[in-house]
Amino acid sequence: MMICEVKEMAFGLADMLFPPTCLTCGAALPGRGEDPFCAECLSVIQYTVPPLCTACGLPFTTIQGADHLCEECIRSRPPFSVARSLGKYEATLLDAVHLFKYHGKISAGEALGRMMARAPYDSLATGEYSLVIPVPLHPKRLRERGFNQSLVLSRQVSNRFNIPLDFLTLRRTVHTEAQVKLSGRKRRTNVRGAFEVTDKDRIKGHRIVLIDDVYTTGSTVTECSKVLMRNGAHEVAVLTLARA
Repeated sequence: MMICEVKEMAFGLADMLFPPTCLTCGAALPGRGEDPFCAECLSVIQYTVPPLCTACGLPFTTIQGADHLCEECIRSRPPFSVARSLGKYEATLLDAVHLFKYHGKISAGEALGRMMARAPYDSLATGEYSLVIPVPLHPKRLRERGFNQSLVLSRQVSNRFNIPLDFLTLRRTVHTEAQVKLSGRKRRTNVRGAFEVTDKDRIKGHRIVLIDDVYTTGSTVTECSKVLMRNGAHEVAVLTLARA
C-alpha cells in the first residue's frame, strides 16, 4: 500500500473520530480542507488588497487608484523594502489570533501560518527570499507564554517555500513593556535598542522575510529591520498575518 493511501486512511479515521470544526465558531466543516474556517467565518475576513502603500502595505480607503507611498512612509521611509499582511485584524482573524496567541492553541497558529504562506501578496514574492526570521520574544516573555507565535507562523512559511528558517540569530535582549498597551510614539521608544544580531555572517547578503503576527504601528518590525540591515542583510521584507 502506498504511503499516500495510508495517510488518507489515517485522516479519514481521524475525521470520523474527531470531525474537523471551524477554528473560530466551532461549526462542523465538510472535510479537511486547506482553510481552518467555515464558509461564513471565511467570508468576513477582509483581505488586504490594492491600493496599498508600496512600502508599509497600509490599505487605502479608496478602492481605485494605483499603489503609492502613504504619508508616514513619505516622511520617513522604513528600513524594510516592503511589508504585507494577509488581512485586517478584525472579526475572524482577530478571534483566531487571540485563540492562538493568548490561549495557547498552537494548532490554530499552524493553520493560520499555512493560510498566510499560500496567499498571494502584491509586490512580495516570498519564494524569492533566502532566509526566514521570526520576530523574537525575550526569554522571560517566552517562558511566560510557552511559545513564540511568530516562530510558529514562520515554520509554515519556511516549509512551503523550502527557505531556511533562522530563529537564533536575531535576539531580543531587553524585556520591554507589552506593545499592546502603548501609543504609537511610546511603541517606538519601547523597542528601541531591544534587539541584536548574534552572528553577522549568518545573515550577511541574505534577502530576509521577517515574520510577525500583527502589524500595528510597525515599530517592532521596523526596529528588527534596522538591526538586520545594519548587520549586513541585503534586504528585509515583512510578512504578517494581520494588519491592525
